[in-house]
Amino acid sequence: MPRRGRARRLTVALAGGLILAGCTAGPSTRPAVVENDGPPPSEQPTTPRQAPLPDLEEPGASDIAWSDCGEETRARLGGRQVPGTLDFSCARITTTLDAPDLPRRGITRMALLKVGTGPIPLAVVNDVDGEPGTLYAARLAAQLPDALLRKFHLIGIDRRGTGDSDAVRCIPSEVRAALLGHDPAQGVEPALDAARTAGQQCAINLEDEQSALDSWRAAGDLDELRQQLGLDRLSALGHGEGSKVVAIYGARYPDRVGRVVLDGVPDPSADLAAVLDGVAGGAEATLDAFAEDCASRGCPLGGDARGAVTSLADELAGAPLVTGSGVTLGRALALRAVLTGLADRERWPKLADAVAAAKGGDGGPLTAFVEPYLLESDVAAARLDGALATLCNDTSTRLPADQLARVTGELGTKHPVFGALVAQELTWCSPWPSRREALPEIGADGAPPMVVVSTATDPVTPEQGTIRAAEQIPSAVRIAWQGAGHGALGSPCVAEAVRAFLADGKVPRDGTLCPA
Repeated sequence: MPRRGRARRLTVALAGGLILAGCTAGPSTRPAVVENDGPPPSEQPTTPRQAPLPDLEEPGASDIAWSDCGEETRARLGGRQVPGTLDFSCARITTTLDAPDLPRRGITRMALLKVGTGPIPLAVVNDVDGEPGTLYAARLAAQLPDALLRKFHLIGIDRRGTGDSDAVRCIPSEVRAALLGHDPAQGVEPALDAARTAGQQCAINLEDEQSALDSWRAAGDLDELRQQLGLDRLSALGHGEGSKVVAIYGARYPDRVGRVVLDGVPDPSADLAAVLDGVAGGAEATLDAFAEDCASRGCPLGGDARGAVTSLADELAGAPLVTGSGVTLGRALALRAVLTGLADRERWPKLADAVAAAKGGDGGPLTAFVEPYLLESDVAAARLDGALATLCNDTSTRLPADQLARVTGELGTKHPVFGALVAQELTWCSPWPSRREALPEIGADGAPPMVVVSTATDPVTPEQGTIRAAEQIPSAVRIAWQGAGHGALGSPCVAEAVRAFLADGKVPRDGTLCPA
Protein backbone atom coordinates (compact mmCIF):
# COMPACT_ATOMS: atom_id res chain seq x y z
CA MET A 1 0.00 0.00 0.00
CA PRO A 2 1.27 3.51 -0.68
CA ARG A 3 2.65 5.39 2.26
CA ARG A 4 1.11 8.62 3.42
CA GLY A 5 2.35 11.80 1.81
CA ARG A 6 6.05 12.53 2.11
CA ALA A 7 6.06 16.26 1.59
CA ARG A 8 9.46 17.60 2.61
CA ARG A 9 10.37 21.17 3.14
CA LEU A 10 13.60 23.02 3.73
CA THR A 11 13.39 26.29 5.58
CA VAL A 12 15.88 29.00 6.13
CA ALA A 13 15.17 28.78 9.84
CA LEU A 14 17.19 25.63 10.32
CA ALA A 15 18.22 26.14 12.81
CA GLY A 16 15.27 4.62 36.04
CA GLY A 17 13.52 2.07 37.91
CA LEU A 18 10.09 3.35 37.10
CA ILE A 19 7.25 2.38 39.43
CA LEU A 20 3.69 3.49 39.54
CA ALA A 21 3.84 6.33 42.04
CA GLY A 22 2.29 9.71 41.74
CA CYS A 23 3.23 13.36 41.60
CA THR A 24 -0.12 15.09 41.38
CA ALA A 25 -1.93 17.05 44.02
CA GLY A 26 -4.79 15.68 46.12
CA PRO A 27 -5.39 12.70 48.40
CA SER A 28 -3.14 9.83 47.45
CA THR A 29 -0.98 7.06 48.77
CA ARG A 30 1.73 8.09 46.33
CA PRO A 31 5.02 9.87 47.21
CA ALA A 32 4.66 13.38 48.59
CA VAL A 33 4.88 16.22 46.12
CA VAL A 34 5.36 19.95 46.49
CA GLU A 35 3.56 22.12 43.96
CA ASN A 36 5.16 25.31 42.65
CA ASP A 37 7.91 25.52 45.27
CA GLY A 38 11.39 26.57 44.21
CA PRO A 39 12.35 27.97 40.81
CA PRO A 40 9.01 27.90 38.96
CA PRO A 41 8.62 27.08 35.29
CA SER A 42 7.22 29.86 33.17
CA GLU A 43 3.44 29.95 33.10
CA GLN A 44 1.99 28.71 29.83
CA PRO A 45 -1.40 30.32 29.23
CA THR A 46 -3.90 28.40 27.21
CA THR A 47 -4.33 30.10 23.85
CA PRO A 48 -5.92 29.06 20.58
CA ARG A 49 -2.40 28.62 19.19
CA GLN A 50 -1.81 25.55 21.38
CA ALA A 51 -3.25 22.38 19.93
CA PRO A 52 -5.08 19.92 22.18
CA LEU A 53 -3.33 16.75 23.25
CA PRO A 54 -3.90 14.26 20.41
CA ASP A 55 -5.40 10.83 20.82
CA LEU A 56 -3.10 7.83 20.70
CA GLU A 57 -2.74 6.30 17.26
CA GLU A 58 -1.90 2.79 16.17
CA PRO A 59 0.35 2.41 13.12
CA GLY A 60 -1.10 1.80 9.69
CA ALA A 61 0.37 -0.21 6.85
CA SER A 62 4.16 -0.36 7.08
CA ASP A 63 6.94 -2.05 5.14
CA ILE A 64 9.49 -1.92 7.98
CA ALA A 65 10.96 -5.43 8.15
CA TRP A 66 11.45 -6.33 11.82
CA SER A 67 13.48 -9.38 12.84
CA ASP A 68 14.35 -10.91 16.19
CA CYS A 69 17.56 -9.53 17.71
CA GLY A 70 17.26 -10.57 21.35
CA GLU A 71 20.55 -12.46 21.60
CA GLU A 72 22.44 -9.73 19.79
CA THR A 73 20.91 -6.98 21.93
CA ARG A 74 21.76 -8.70 25.19
CA ALA A 75 25.33 -9.17 23.99
CA ARG A 76 25.58 -5.47 23.11
CA LEU A 77 24.29 -4.53 26.56
CA GLY A 78 27.18 -6.43 28.15
CA GLY A 79 26.90 -6.53 31.91
CA ARG A 80 23.79 -4.33 31.93
CA GLN A 81 21.30 -7.16 31.74
CA VAL A 82 17.59 -6.98 30.99
CA PRO A 83 14.82 -9.41 31.94
CA GLY A 84 14.45 -12.47 29.78
CA THR A 85 10.75 -11.66 29.40
CA LEU A 86 11.52 -8.78 27.05
CA ASP A 87 11.60 -9.49 23.33
CA PHE A 88 13.65 -7.33 20.98
CA SER A 89 13.20 -6.82 17.25
CA CYS A 90 15.50 -4.81 15.02
CA ALA A 91 15.18 -3.16 11.63
CA ARG A 92 16.83 -0.63 9.37
CA ILE A 93 15.19 2.06 7.34
CA THR A 94 16.64 4.50 4.87
CA THR A 95 16.24 8.23 5.20
CA THR A 96 17.34 11.18 3.10
CA LEU A 97 20.86 12.45 3.79
CA ASP A 98 19.76 16.00 2.88
CA ALA A 99 23.20 17.62 3.15
CA PRO A 100 23.31 21.41 2.59
CA ASP A 101 24.89 20.93 -0.84
CA LEU A 102 22.58 18.01 -1.70
CA PRO A 103 19.13 19.10 -0.49
CA ARG A 104 16.61 16.23 -0.42
CA ARG A 105 19.20 13.95 -2.03
CA GLY A 106 21.30 11.01 -0.91
CA ILE A 107 20.41 8.30 1.57
CA THR A 108 21.62 7.11 4.93
CA ARG A 109 20.52 4.11 6.96
CA MET A 110 19.01 4.27 10.43
CA ALA A 111 18.97 1.38 12.91
CA LEU A 112 15.86 0.72 15.02
CA LEU A 113 15.03 -1.52 17.97
CA LYS A 114 11.49 -2.38 19.05
CA VAL A 115 10.60 -3.62 22.53
CA GLY A 116 7.24 -3.88 24.30
CA THR A 117 3.94 -5.44 23.33
CA GLY A 118 1.71 -2.37 23.28
CA PRO A 119 0.11 -1.26 20.01
CA ILE A 120 1.26 2.40 20.17
CA PRO A 121 4.77 3.30 18.98
CA LEU A 122 6.86 5.60 21.18
CA ALA A 123 10.08 6.77 19.53
CA VAL A 124 13.06 7.03 21.91
CA VAL A 125 15.96 9.38 21.18
CA ASN A 126 19.10 9.53 23.35
CA ASP A 127 22.04 11.93 23.62
CA VAL A 128 24.23 11.74 20.53
CA ASP A 129 27.29 11.17 22.73
CA GLY A 130 25.50 8.69 25.00
CA GLU A 131 24.81 5.04 24.41
CA PRO A 132 23.05 4.37 21.08
CA GLY A 133 19.31 4.92 21.19
CA THR A 134 18.58 1.25 20.51
CA LEU A 135 20.44 0.21 23.67
CA TYR A 136 18.99 3.07 25.69
CA ALA A 137 15.48 1.96 24.70
CA ALA A 138 16.29 -1.63 25.70
CA ARG A 139 17.44 -0.49 29.15
CA LEU A 140 14.49 1.85 29.53
CA ALA A 141 12.07 -0.96 28.76
CA ALA A 142 13.70 -3.03 31.49
CA GLN A 143 12.77 -0.30 33.96
CA LEU A 144 9.25 0.47 32.76
CA PRO A 145 6.22 -1.17 34.35
CA ASP A 146 4.57 -3.92 32.36
CA ALA A 147 1.34 -1.93 32.23
CA LEU A 148 3.00 0.83 30.21
CA LEU A 149 4.66 -1.62 27.85
CA ARG A 150 1.26 -3.19 27.21
CA LYS A 151 0.11 0.24 26.01
CA PHE A 152 3.24 1.20 24.06
CA HIS A 153 6.14 -0.38 22.31
CA LEU A 154 9.37 1.59 22.35
CA ILE A 155 11.29 2.21 19.14
CA GLY A 156 14.86 3.10 19.97
CA ILE A 157 16.68 5.01 17.24
CA ASP A 158 20.40 5.09 16.62
CA ARG A 159 20.89 8.68 15.50
CA ARG A 160 22.50 9.25 12.12
CA GLY A 161 26.23 8.72 12.46
CA THR A 162 25.95 6.60 15.62
CA GLY A 163 25.49 3.03 16.82
CA ASP A 164 24.27 0.53 14.22
CA SER A 165 23.14 3.26 11.85
CA ASP A 166 25.72 4.35 9.28
CA ALA A 167 28.13 5.16 12.07
CA VAL A 168 30.87 7.73 11.61
CA ARG A 169 34.44 6.48 11.63
CA CYS A 170 36.68 9.37 10.68
CA ILE A 171 39.02 10.28 13.55
CA PRO A 172 42.32 8.35 13.76
CA SER A 173 42.71 6.49 17.06
CA GLU A 174 45.76 8.48 18.16
CA VAL A 175 43.94 11.75 17.45
CA ARG A 176 40.92 10.55 19.41
CA ALA A 177 43.22 9.78 22.33
CA ALA A 178 44.73 13.25 22.07
CA LEU A 179 41.33 14.95 22.06
CA LEU A 180 39.98 13.04 25.05
CA GLY A 181 43.20 12.73 27.01
CA HIS A 182 44.77 16.18 26.66
CA ASP A 183 45.21 17.90 30.01
CA PRO A 184 43.95 21.49 29.61
CA ALA A 185 46.57 22.57 32.14
CA GLN A 186 49.08 22.07 29.31
CA GLY A 187 47.45 24.78 27.15
CA VAL A 188 45.01 24.69 24.25
CA GLU A 189 47.40 24.31 21.30
CA PRO A 190 47.91 20.51 21.50
CA ALA A 191 44.15 19.95 21.64
CA LEU A 192 43.64 22.49 18.85
CA ASP A 193 46.17 20.67 16.66
CA ALA A 194 44.36 17.37 17.29
CA ALA A 195 41.03 19.05 16.50
CA ARG A 196 42.41 20.36 13.19
CA THR A 197 43.52 16.86 12.23
CA ALA A 198 40.17 15.39 13.26
CA GLY A 199 38.31 17.96 11.17
CA GLN A 200 40.52 17.36 8.14
CA GLN A 201 40.16 13.58 8.32
CA CYS A 202 36.41 13.79 8.79
CA ALA A 203 36.13 16.13 5.79
CA ILE A 204 38.04 13.61 3.67
CA ASN A 205 36.24 10.51 4.92
CA LEU A 206 32.70 11.86 5.17
CA GLU A 207 32.51 14.28 2.24
CA ASP A 208 28.92 15.53 1.98
CA GLU A 209 27.85 13.54 5.03
CA GLN A 210 30.00 15.72 7.30
CA SER A 211 27.60 18.67 7.26
CA ALA A 212 24.49 16.46 7.28
CA LEU A 213 25.08 15.27 10.85
CA ASP A 214 23.01 17.61 12.98
CA SER A 215 19.86 17.82 15.07
CA TRP A 216 17.78 19.47 12.33
CA ARG A 217 18.24 16.52 10.00
CA ALA A 218 17.86 14.05 12.87
CA ALA A 219 14.42 15.59 13.40
CA GLY A 220 13.74 14.91 9.72
CA ASP A 221 14.68 11.29 10.35
CA LEU A 222 11.93 11.14 12.96
CA ASP A 223 9.42 12.25 10.38
CA GLU A 224 10.66 9.57 8.01
CA LEU A 225 10.06 7.04 10.78
CA ARG A 226 6.56 8.45 11.29
CA GLN A 227 5.76 8.01 7.62
CA GLN A 228 7.17 4.50 7.42
CA LEU A 229 5.15 3.51 10.49
CA GLY A 230 2.00 4.78 8.79
CA LEU A 231 1.21 7.37 11.46
CA ASP A 232 -0.35 10.82 11.24
CA ARG A 233 1.41 11.86 14.46
CA LEU A 234 4.52 10.55 16.18
CA SER A 235 4.79 10.23 19.96
CA ALA A 236 8.32 10.42 21.30
CA LEU A 237 10.52 10.51 24.38
CA GLY A 238 13.81 12.38 24.23
CA HIS A 239 16.58 12.02 26.80
CA GLY A 240 19.14 14.77 27.35
CA GLU A 241 20.51 16.18 24.12
CA GLY A 242 18.16 13.78 22.32
CA SER A 243 15.33 15.92 23.72
CA LYS A 244 16.55 18.75 21.50
CA VAL A 245 15.99 16.60 18.42
CA VAL A 246 12.44 15.81 19.54
CA ALA A 247 11.79 19.47 20.38
CA ILE A 248 13.02 20.53 16.93
CA TYR A 249 10.72 17.91 15.44
CA GLY A 250 7.84 19.54 17.30
CA ALA A 251 8.81 22.99 16.01
CA ARG A 252 9.36 21.78 12.46
CA TYR A 253 6.24 19.62 12.20
CA PRO A 254 3.81 20.86 14.89
CA ASP A 255 0.85 19.21 13.16
CA ARG A 256 2.59 15.81 13.21
CA VAL A 257 3.40 15.71 16.94
CA GLY A 258 1.78 13.16 19.21
CA ARG A 259 2.52 12.89 22.93
CA VAL A 260 6.03 14.09 23.72
CA VAL A 261 8.22 13.90 26.83
CA LEU A 262 11.52 15.80 26.94
CA ASP A 263 13.73 14.58 29.78
CA GLY A 264 16.46 17.18 30.28
CA VAL A 265 16.49 19.55 27.29
CA PRO A 266 19.88 21.24 26.83
CA ASP A 267 20.28 24.99 27.04
CA PRO A 268 19.30 26.42 23.62
CA SER A 269 21.48 29.53 23.96
CA ALA A 270 23.64 30.27 20.93
CA ASP A 271 26.66 31.16 23.08
CA LEU A 272 28.33 27.77 23.54
CA ALA A 273 30.82 29.14 26.07
CA ALA A 274 27.97 30.26 28.33
CA VAL A 275 26.22 26.90 27.90
CA LEU A 276 29.40 25.01 28.86
CA ASP A 277 29.76 27.22 31.93
CA GLY A 278 26.38 25.89 33.06
CA VAL A 279 27.34 22.31 32.22
CA ALA A 280 30.55 22.58 34.25
CA GLY A 281 28.59 23.98 37.19
CA GLY A 282 26.12 21.12 36.94
CA ALA A 283 28.97 18.62 36.83
CA GLU A 284 30.57 20.06 39.99
CA ALA A 285 27.24 20.00 41.82
CA THR A 286 26.68 16.39 40.74
CA LEU A 287 30.13 15.47 42.05
CA ASP A 288 29.10 16.86 45.43
CA ALA A 289 25.84 14.86 45.29
CA PHE A 290 27.87 11.74 44.44
CA ALA A 291 30.11 12.43 47.42
CA GLU A 292 27.10 12.72 49.74
CA ASP A 293 25.65 9.50 48.35
CA CYS A 294 29.01 7.82 48.71
CA ALA A 295 29.35 8.84 52.36
CA SER A 296 25.80 7.74 53.17
CA ARG A 297 26.41 4.30 51.63
CA GLY A 298 29.80 3.83 53.22
CA CYS A 299 31.54 3.48 49.86
CA PRO A 300 35.28 2.77 49.55
CA LEU A 301 36.07 6.46 49.01
CA GLY A 302 35.06 7.30 52.56
CA GLY A 303 33.54 10.61 53.54
CA ASP A 304 35.34 12.74 50.95
CA ALA A 305 34.69 11.34 47.48
CA ARG A 306 35.32 14.74 45.90
CA GLY A 307 38.74 14.82 47.52
CA ALA A 308 39.42 11.27 46.35
CA VAL A 309 38.62 12.23 42.74
CA THR A 310 40.75 15.37 42.77
CA SER A 311 43.70 13.67 44.47
CA LEU A 312 43.53 10.83 41.93
CA ALA A 313 43.57 13.37 39.10
CA ASP A 314 46.63 15.06 40.59
CA GLU A 315 48.42 11.71 40.96
CA LEU A 316 47.68 10.73 37.36
CA ALA A 317 48.96 14.08 36.06
CA GLY A 318 52.46 12.97 36.98
CA ALA A 319 52.15 9.19 36.79
CA PRO A 320 49.50 7.94 34.32
CA LEU A 321 48.30 4.35 34.46
CA VAL A 322 48.36 2.05 31.43
CA THR A 323 45.40 -0.33 31.32
CA GLY A 324 45.15 -3.84 29.94
CA SER A 325 43.47 -2.48 26.82
CA GLY A 326 46.45 -0.26 26.14
CA VAL A 327 44.79 2.99 27.18
CA THR A 328 46.88 5.55 29.02
CA LEU A 329 44.80 6.88 31.90
CA GLY A 330 46.03 10.35 32.70
CA ARG A 331 44.45 13.24 34.55
CA ALA A 332 42.08 14.42 31.81
CA LEU A 333 40.87 10.99 30.74
CA ALA A 334 40.25 10.01 34.37
CA LEU A 335 38.13 13.11 34.93
CA ARG A 336 36.19 12.38 31.72
CA ALA A 337 35.54 8.88 33.01
CA VAL A 338 34.27 10.27 36.31
CA LEU A 339 32.08 12.77 34.48
CA THR A 340 30.61 9.96 32.37
CA GLY A 341 29.90 7.91 35.48
CA LEU A 342 28.24 10.83 37.27
CA ALA A 343 25.65 11.04 34.50
CA ASP A 344 24.28 7.55 35.25
CA ARG A 345 23.18 7.39 38.87
CA GLU A 346 22.64 3.63 38.69
CA ARG A 347 26.39 3.26 38.15
CA TRP A 348 27.51 5.46 41.05
CA PRO A 349 28.50 2.44 43.21
CA LYS A 350 30.62 1.10 40.33
CA LEU A 351 32.11 4.55 39.81
CA ALA A 352 33.16 4.71 43.46
CA ASP A 353 34.74 1.26 43.19
CA ALA A 354 36.51 2.29 39.98
CA VAL A 355 38.00 5.43 41.52
CA ALA A 356 39.19 3.39 44.49
CA ALA A 357 40.74 0.80 42.16
CA ALA A 358 42.57 3.52 40.22
CA LYS A 359 43.94 4.96 43.46
CA GLY A 360 45.23 1.46 44.13
CA GLY A 361 46.98 1.28 40.75
CA ASP A 362 44.33 -0.46 38.63
CA GLY A 363 42.96 1.96 36.04
CA GLY A 364 40.95 -0.60 34.09
CA PRO A 365 37.54 -0.21 35.82
CA LEU A 366 37.65 3.59 35.57
CA THR A 367 38.81 3.55 31.97
CA ALA A 368 35.85 1.30 31.12
CA PHE A 369 33.54 4.29 31.63
CA VAL A 370 35.18 6.19 28.77
CA GLU A 371 36.34 3.39 26.45
CA PRO A 372 33.17 3.51 24.28
CA TYR A 373 34.14 7.06 23.26
CA LEU A 374 37.78 6.23 22.73
CA LEU A 375 38.01 2.78 21.18
CA GLU A 376 36.43 1.31 18.07
CA SER A 377 36.10 -2.27 16.90
CA ASP A 378 34.85 -4.14 13.87
CA VAL A 379 31.33 -4.10 15.30
CA ALA A 380 31.17 -0.72 17.04
CA ALA A 381 32.45 2.72 16.12
CA ALA A 382 33.91 4.97 18.79
CA ARG A 383 31.19 7.31 20.05
CA LEU A 384 33.36 10.40 19.83
CA ASP A 385 33.37 10.55 16.02
CA GLY A 386 29.65 10.89 15.38
CA ALA A 387 29.15 12.95 18.54
CA LEU A 388 31.86 15.44 17.61
CA ALA A 389 30.44 15.93 14.13
CA THR A 390 26.91 16.47 15.41
CA LEU A 391 27.80 18.69 18.35
CA CYS A 392 30.04 20.92 16.24
CA ASN A 393 27.49 21.16 13.41
CA ASP A 394 24.87 22.16 15.99
CA THR A 395 26.74 25.28 17.10
CA SER A 396 27.91 28.41 15.32
CA THR A 397 30.49 29.29 18.00
CA ARG A 398 34.05 29.32 16.62
CA LEU A 399 36.76 30.96 18.74
CA PRO A 400 40.41 31.77 17.95
CA ALA A 401 43.20 30.31 20.08
CA ASP A 402 43.58 33.31 22.40
CA GLN A 403 39.88 33.32 23.26
CA LEU A 404 39.91 29.55 23.73
CA ALA A 405 42.71 29.92 26.24
CA ARG A 406 40.88 32.72 28.03
CA VAL A 407 37.56 30.84 28.30
CA THR A 408 39.33 27.63 29.35
CA GLY A 409 41.14 29.51 32.11
CA GLU A 410 37.98 31.26 33.29
CA LEU A 411 35.93 28.07 33.44
CA GLY A 412 38.82 26.24 35.11
CA THR A 413 39.00 28.90 37.82
CA LYS A 414 35.24 29.02 38.33
CA HIS A 415 34.75 25.23 38.27
CA PRO A 416 38.11 23.78 39.35
CA VAL A 417 37.41 20.07 38.78
CA PHE A 418 35.57 20.00 35.45
CA GLY A 419 35.52 23.56 34.08
CA ALA A 420 38.62 23.50 31.87
CA LEU A 421 37.80 19.96 30.72
CA VAL A 422 34.26 20.85 29.66
CA ALA A 423 35.57 23.96 27.88
CA GLN A 424 37.56 21.75 25.51
CA GLU A 425 34.44 21.22 23.40
CA LEU A 426 35.03 24.78 22.19
CA THR A 427 38.52 23.78 21.11
CA TRP A 428 37.30 20.65 19.36
CA CYS A 429 34.79 22.62 17.31
CA SER A 430 36.98 25.63 16.55
CA PRO A 431 38.53 24.20 13.33
CA TRP A 432 35.27 22.56 12.26
CA PRO A 433 33.56 24.03 9.17
CA SER A 434 31.34 26.95 10.16
CA ARG A 435 27.63 26.30 10.11
CA ARG A 436 26.09 27.92 7.04
CA GLU A 437 22.48 27.61 8.18
CA ALA A 438 20.67 29.37 10.99
CA LEU A 439 20.30 27.43 14.23
CA PRO A 440 16.94 25.63 14.45
CA GLU A 441 14.10 26.74 16.69
CA ILE A 442 13.05 24.31 19.43
CA GLY A 443 9.52 25.61 19.82
CA ALA A 444 6.64 26.75 17.62
CA ASP A 445 3.00 27.69 17.98
CA GLY A 446 0.44 25.04 17.15
CA ALA A 447 2.04 22.06 18.89
CA PRO A 448 0.18 20.11 21.59
CA PRO A 449 1.32 20.15 25.24
CA MET A 450 4.79 18.69 25.76
CA VAL A 451 6.09 17.54 29.13
CA VAL A 452 9.55 18.96 29.88
CA VAL A 453 11.34 17.38 32.85
CA SER A 454 14.27 19.09 34.56
CA THR A 455 16.68 17.65 37.13
CA ALA A 456 17.97 19.88 39.93
CA THR A 457 21.52 18.51 39.75
CA ASP A 458 22.38 17.28 36.27
CA PRO A 459 25.96 17.08 34.93
CA VAL A 460 24.92 17.07 31.26
CA THR A 461 21.76 19.17 30.89
CA PRO A 462 21.63 21.39 33.98
CA GLU A 463 18.28 22.60 35.24
CA GLN A 464 18.66 26.28 34.41
CA GLY A 465 19.36 25.39 30.79
CA THR A 466 16.29 23.16 30.66
CA ILE A 467 14.22 26.01 32.12
CA ARG A 468 15.46 28.30 29.34
CA ALA A 469 14.55 25.64 26.79
CA ALA A 470 11.05 25.25 28.25
CA GLU A 471 10.55 29.00 27.97
CA GLN A 472 11.11 28.73 24.22
CA ILE A 473 8.54 25.93 23.77
CA PRO A 474 5.08 27.57 23.87
CA SER A 475 3.29 24.36 24.85
CA ALA A 476 5.84 23.19 27.46
CA VAL A 477 4.60 21.96 30.84
CA ARG A 478 7.54 21.46 33.19
CA ILE A 479 8.04 18.94 35.97
CA ALA A 480 11.04 19.63 38.21
CA TRP A 481 12.75 16.68 39.90
CA GLN A 482 14.83 17.63 42.94
CA GLY A 483 17.28 14.79 42.42
CA ALA A 484 20.71 14.25 40.86
CA GLY A 485 22.01 12.52 37.74
CA HIS A 486 21.35 12.89 34.04
CA GLY A 487 17.64 12.53 33.45
CA ALA A 488 14.74 12.08 35.84
CA LEU A 489 12.92 8.94 34.73
CA GLY A 490 14.33 7.10 37.74
CA SER A 491 12.10 9.19 40.01
CA PRO A 492 8.85 7.36 40.91
CA CYS A 493 7.04 10.69 40.98
CA VAL A 494 8.28 11.69 37.52
CA ALA A 495 7.62 8.18 36.25
CA GLU A 496 3.97 8.33 37.27
CA ALA A 497 3.47 11.75 35.74
CA VAL A 498 5.02 10.57 32.50
CA ARG A 499 2.97 7.37 32.51
CA ALA A 500 -0.26 9.27 33.14
CA PHE A 501 0.55 11.76 30.39
CA LEU A 502 1.53 9.20 27.76
CA ALA A 503 -1.01 6.49 28.54
CA ASP A 504 -3.96 8.39 29.97
CA GLY A 505 -3.57 11.82 28.39
CA LYS A 506 -3.38 13.59 31.77
CA VAL A 507 -1.34 16.75 31.30
CA PRO A 508 0.51 17.51 34.55
CA ARG A 509 0.23 20.88 36.20
CA ASP A 510 2.96 23.25 35.04
CA GLY A 511 5.20 23.76 38.04
CA THR A 512 4.90 20.30 39.59
CA LEU A 513 7.86 19.54 41.84
CA CYS A 514 8.89 15.95 42.46
CA PRO A 515 11.02 15.27 45.56
CA ALA A 516 14.39 13.58 45.38
